[in-house]
Amino acid sequence: MTAALEVNRLASGYGTSQVVSDVSFALAKSEVLAIVGRNGMGKTSLLKTVLGFLPPWRGTIHLAGQDVTRVPPHLKRRRGLVYVPQEQALFQDLSIRDNLRLGILSDRDFDAALDRVGQWFPVLTQRLRQRAGTLSGGEQKMLIVARALMARPDVLLLDEVTEGLQPSLVDRLSNVLTQVRREIGTSMVVIEQHLPFALGIAGRYLVFKRGEIVDSANVDADAAARIETHMRI
Repeated sequence: MTAALEVNRLASGYGTSQVVSDVSFALAKSEVLAIVGRNGMGKTSLLKTVLGFLPPWRGTIHLAGQDVTRVPPHLKRRRGLVYVPQEQALFQDLSIRDNLRLGILSDRDFDAALDRVGQWFPVLTQRLRQRAGTLSGGEQKMLIVARALMARPDVLLLDEVTEGLQPSLVDRLSNVLTQVRREIGTSMVVIEQHLPFALGIAGRYLVFKRGEIVDSANVDADAAARIETHMRI
C-alpha cells in the first residue's frame, strides 16, 4: 500500500551546519506518528524540510507516492500537506471567521468546512466575528488547529501543539485529533514534548536525537519509559 508520506534519507541544515541527517520513515494512511526528543535536536527542522521551507540537501519526499522533494510549500499544501506551527501564526486583527477562511482553497467549500470544524470546536464557531487577537492563548492554539482542519488534510504535521495549554484543553485536543483520524482518515506526524498526549494519540513513535532517529517502535505500556531513557542520555 502506498504511504501517505514517505521520507527517504533526508538531510538538511543551515549554512554549512547539518541539522537533519539521513532521516527515513513512512507514514501510513490514517496513521499517527509521534516524533519525540529534547528541544534543539532538529525535529522542527525536519518538518520544515518536509514542507519545503528548508531546502533538502539530499534524500526524497513522497506524498501518496508522488515525488514532492523539490515542490514548493504552497503546492504541497494543494496536495493535502498541512502544517500546524509551534508559534501563534494567526492574523490577530482578523476575525475567527476570516482566519478559518484562510484554511480552505476555495470559498465554495467554506460553509461545509465550517459545519464540520464546528463539531470539533463549537466555542470558535459560536464566536465567528470575534477578533483572533482577543482570544486566550489556548483558544488561539485551538483556532490554529481548526484552520488547518478546514481543508480535510491528507497529512497533518503538528509542531508542539500542546505548548502552553492547560490540561483540559490538551485533553480536548487529543479527543479532536482522534476523531479527525477516525472520521476523515487524516495521517499525522506529531512533534511533542508532552509524552502522555503524544503517546495517547499515536500508534508509533520515533525518538529524534541530534538530527537522527535513534529508536522506533509501536506505542505500548513501556513506551514512555524507553523514550525517557533516551532523553536522559
